[in-house]
Amino acid sequence: MSSTNRGYDRHATDYYVTPKNAVRIFLKTFREDVLKGEFIDDTTGFAQNPQLCEWLDPCAGGDGGHDMTYPYIIKEMFDPEILTTIDIRADSRAERKEDYLTAKIDIPPDIIITNPPFYIAKEVIEKGLQDVKTGGYVIMLLRLNFFGSQERFKFFQRQLPILSYVHHRRFSFTDNGKTDSIEYMHTVFQKDSSPVFTMLKVI
Repeated sequence: MSSTNRGYDRHATDYYVTPKNAVRIFLKTFREDVLKGEFIDDTTGFAQNPQLCEWLDPCAGGDGGHDMTYPYIIKEMFDPEILTTIDIRADSRAERKEDYLTAKIDIPPDIIITNPPFYIAKEVIEKGLQDVKTGGYVIMLLRLNFFGSQERFKFFQRQLPILSYVHHRRFSFTDNGKTDSIEYMHTVFQKDSSPVFTMLKVI
């Protein structure tokens, strides 16, 4: 979901490598905040024992030269018993090669987390909120300007994230290390929780 090289008309399914350290920083901070018990009623057990949570990355990515970023970091930090990966691309390292928007999720996970293609990000969030367990989290890496859209205004009137973590450093999604042109955030939606305001934290 990068905006690098904006002069080039990238295909909607082009793959961008999510920077691992940004995911580490987010997950560490989010868990610490959940442990405080001040912001979220955690019914998933994520704060106390994330290893026992069921995780799903529906746009997992990865290819012959790159790891699937979220699964890699989740395994590194939490070593969960159940971690399911889906991606539509044939060259992805995901275990299930299919379109998440039409995929059947038989067992609701506790946490759905991914960097969705920007052009279907809202649809991925909406499906995630259907698929995740009651009280579960749908966590998306999004452009900060995702909030600013007439098209998504009605969606946000129905469903705001409970927490929004804005990364103060710009990302590089490419092997050459060049940073992106805009800011990004990890947004945390919770099933059956639609706050009037989202709480924002800069990390």
